[in-house]
Amino acid sequence: MKKLNFSFLGQYYQFFLTGTYITIILAVCAVVIGSILGVLLTLLRRSRFVVVKVLADIYVEFIRGTPLLAQIFIFYVGLPILFNGMEIPDLAVGIIALSINASAYISETIRSGIDAVPRGQMEAARSLGMNQRLTMFDIILPQAFKNILPALGNQFIGSIKDSSIVSVIGIAELMYKATIVRGNTALGLEPILVASFIYLVLTFGLSRILAVVERRLKASDRR
Repeated sequence: MKKLNFSFLGQYYQFFLTGTYITIILAVCAVVIGSILGVLLTLLRRSRFVVVKVLADIYVEFIRGTPLLAQIFIFYVGLPILFNGMEIPDLAVGIIALSINASAYISETIRSGIDAVPRGQMEAARSLGMNQRLTMFDIILPQAFKNILPALGNQFIGSIKDSSIVSVIGIAELMYKATIVRGNTALGLEPILVASFIYLVLTFGLSRILAVVERRLKASDRR
């Protein structure tokens, strides 16, 4: 039985560190930008204007109903065409694709969080003279985000793993670097195991941090 050989790490560890750095950048940007777009989408989907609401719903359903890989290629090929052949860095394309994808799922998560806030909260705020926009941003959304924190955390974890797909357009994230190491060392399994372990460390560490934040939020609510 062939033994696993990890001696390549002494020479190629820098590849994995660089790939991890790019992966973290992709995931953080996807969640931050996706959250901003998700809030905007949620507000558009609750608009009084039917056309705006329908367009926002179509956007969300299209993103949620098509593979992320297809979306990456659409942006990779479509953005230069849209901007008259302007060269767009691959990393920027990856961030855009992941952010757009995350925004649709985050919008749906925020929508469910808003629906979970008792309707009396909105009515009480309006009776005190607050307009709808102020009520939404100062009263409803803060409570909704507390409700959906675990789901947002899962989206962040999912973005870390989804970032591996952007390697198909040449972004040197963790899985791309692992593939390079595989080619240089002729080792089929070991570089993938190293990359998988790094993904596990990132996602497990993030889940522990989110668990602590969630417990503190619950403790503050009880006080």
